[in-house]
Amino acid sequence: MRLPAWLGQHLAALRALLVLTVLLGLAYPLAFVALGRVPGLDGKADGSLITVGDKTVGSSLIGQAYTDADGNPVPKYFQSRPSAAGDGYDPTATSAGNLGPESVVDTLSDDPEVASQSLLTQVCERSLAVGKLEGVDGSRPYCTPDGVGAVLAVFYRDGLTGPVTRAVSVNQTGDPFVQTYAGVTVEPAKNGEDYQALGGVITPIRGNAPSSPAVPADAVTASGSGLDPNISPAYAELQAPRIARERGFTEARVRQLIEEHTDGRALGFLGEPAVNVLQLNLALDGEQ
Repeated sequence: MRLPAWLGQHLAALRALLVLTVLLGLAYPLAFVALGRVPGLDGKADGSLITVGDKTVGSSLIGQAYTDADGNPVPKYFQSRPSAAGDGYDPTATSAGNLGPESVVDTLSDDPEVASQSLLTQVCERSLAVGKLEGVDGSRPYCTPDGVGAVLAVFYRDGLTGPVTRAVSVNQTGDPFVQTYAGVTVEPAKNGEDYQALGGVITPIRGNAPSSPAVPADAVTASGSGLDPNISPAYAELQAPRIARERGFTEARVRQLIEEHTDGRALGFLGEPAVNVLQLNLALDGEQ
């Protein structure tokens, strides 16, 4: 007996569904689970977890903060780069700050839910904090001495040209970081004012900071994921004197540990050398 065409089509579709379900819904995933159990790959499949004794202390793929209950850096540990993931290095809230080079003007307000820092001010503030912790000059170009973006809203007589008629330090409500600009007294900003909308030309001021800051860029900027477990060798080297002092090591020994935990460029040319902070800190603890 020949089946109706419509029924034959439905049966063919059902057979295809069953075959694909077995292949792609069962065999394929199980094959990869089995592959993840192969010695040498099983650790990566489980999240590259690191254990000390019977305790899991973290993952080599996810950074973590080394701070006390008040959020202050623990001096005897190498510090990670900043993180914008949740409250910091939260894998469930991985994200970037979504702020770019043009983010130089803070939102000033008495309401903490409205107020926000520009990327420039975040960098300036972090650089001063790192400089203080490490005992180096934390100043950076386009930053004020008190750690905010050194930015003016400059008003010209003819809009974008002509003599300067007004200048406002847009990130400071107190004393401006410069007293005058182009012969005009610089005003402090007022909360809630959008000086760019009023016709001001946003003008970052470079200042006298060195062109190559002592504090590396990765010490003051978060990674795209907010989970980067690594820092640059330059940032690790900056922290070496503090670590040696706090732990009673020689700086030479600390630098040797840094070198031992520095990974080179992938395939010899991709990316930059990096130091895994968790593994380096565990090595320090293992020395004592």
